[in-house]
Amino acid sequence: MAFDLPELPYAYDALGPYMSAETLEFHHDKHHQAYVTNGNKLLEGSGLEGASLEEVVTKSFGNNAGLFNNAGQHYNHVHFWNWMKPNGGGDKLPASIEAKINEDLGGFAAFKDAFTNAGATQFGSGWCWLVLKDGKFAVTKTPNGENPLVNGEVPLLGCDVWEHSYYIDYRNARPKYLEAFVDNLINWEYVEGLYDAAK
Repeated sequence: MAFDLPELPYAYDALGPYMSAETLEFHHDKHHQAYVTNGNKLLEGSGLEGASLEEVVTKSFGNNAGLFNNAGQHYNHVHFWNWMKPNGGGDKLPASIEAKINEDLGGFAAFKDAFTNAGATQFGSGWCWLVLKDGKFAVTKTPNGENPLVNGEVPLLGCDVWEHSYYIDYRNARPKYLEAFVDNLINWEYVEGLYDAAK
């Protein structure tokens, strides 16, 4: 299975002013494309050519660092573009997601605090996540291109805190970027779809 760069599900300028067209052009067209190009080269001869993307991620973890890094980032970004939408974010959640956040995380405000703090305190590059683990929602973070799949968790929402995700728009103010992501960009319906598929 070769990796392919997906089209963005919206126009480059659709997420403004919270994420600029310039950021999306660099992030999608340059950075994500590089993960796809490098991942395809490293996939050749790896023994994982016919595996699904999820299998490539989990089976290369700890065994083939180069392939894992690129496959992990490809997986993360395939979802990242869909985890955002114009006029998204905020606390108007699908009923099933709201109920689960209330039950497992103590409400939307507590989720937002935990999620933005996880992203802000991830040293260097990485991701913060809302995951399904043992039937419960949890907030986690991972370094570099790692994702919750390698920990036996289901990623339901992720925010990229590599500098290329926010530096053009927010410079070094990562917490402001995370707040804008939660308040204005999250595609909660996509989160709901992943949750429904994982239940």
